[in-house]
Amino acid sequence: MREIVVFSGNAHTELAEQICKDLGVPLSPVEIHRFSNDCLQVQLQANCRQRDVYIVQPLVPPTQDHLMELLLMIDAARGASAQQITAVIPHYAYARSDKKDASRISIGGRLVADMLTTAGANRVLTMSLHAPQVHGFFSVPVDHLTAIGILADHFRGRDLSDTVVVSPDLGNAKTATQFARLLGLPVAAGSKQRLSDDRVIIDTIVGDVSGKRAIVLDDEIATGGSIIELLDRLKDRGCTSAAVACTHGLFAGPAVERLRSHPSITEVISTDTVPRPTGFPDLQVTSVAGLFAEAIKRIHGGESVSSLFDGVDPTHAPPQPKLPF
Repeated sequence: MREIVVFSGNAHTELAEQICKDLGVPLSPVEIHRFSNDCLQVQLQANCRQRDVYIVQPLVPPTQDHLMELLLMIDAARGASAQQITAVIPHYAYARSDKKDASRISIGGRLVADMLTTAGANRVLTMSLHAPQVHGFFSVPVDHLTAIGILADHFRGRDLSDTVVVSPDLGNAKTATQFARLLGLPVAAGSKQRLSDDRVIIDTIVGDVSGKRAIVLDDEIATGGSIIELLDRLKDRGCTSAAVACTHGLFAGPAVERLRSHPSITEVISTDTVPRPTGFPDLQVTSVAGLFAEAIKRIHGGESVSSLFDGVDPTHAPPQPKLPF
């Protein structure tokens, strides 16, 4: 690990520190200065020459500031003659901007990928991209981790009789199916139509949820609008209660109030890809720092990263009934 150097911006230093603890290396200091004209300047405070540099920075609010910090840190590492620069982005916010579904709009996911590469990133390490096609936006190697194994561990050992895994939409159904297979559970999904950033309509539930408890699995929860709409439809179909699990728990705007006050929710669990929100003491957070640390070790050592998920891949999971849709 001697040749590994890890830096972090201001987005989530707690996660970066835990990753470094698991790696057995110090978190190297960074000086970030904001000038009077609002421009940022970054100076890396450790030697990068011919080192394997990892820069940990999830893209969380204020997203644009944290993105610029990341770009400047990558550029600084390149200028300091780093041998390899890996952008460790636990939450890639622009993954939601993945297609041109209206006139004259930008595809932000691809643009940000180009910016990272232009700044000097040789590799990207991320988790649970919103859409698989975002992986293809990058012209450098991308190691794409998943947290469903860690989230499944949270529910193992419980009485899961009469329980069903539910995806908020059909697009996330494949991931929900993998998660359900790990727990030996059936799966259902909502048919969702998004009206705006925080308004959705779920017009039907595909699969049997009557008389069952649900584990609602989503990749990201922002305002919580999709989850609340789904829970209301599940209640209409006879679902008795629901645990809510997600990888990226942003919980922006009214999300915390919505989730804490909904009568169907028994618990909410997220990972620490993003900082813990304020005002949500009963949120359960499981750490992905060990997973990122192991991935960094394997990247540094030239070993397989995908083999981390041999037990998560559906090929290795116990067989389950086919999807009901």
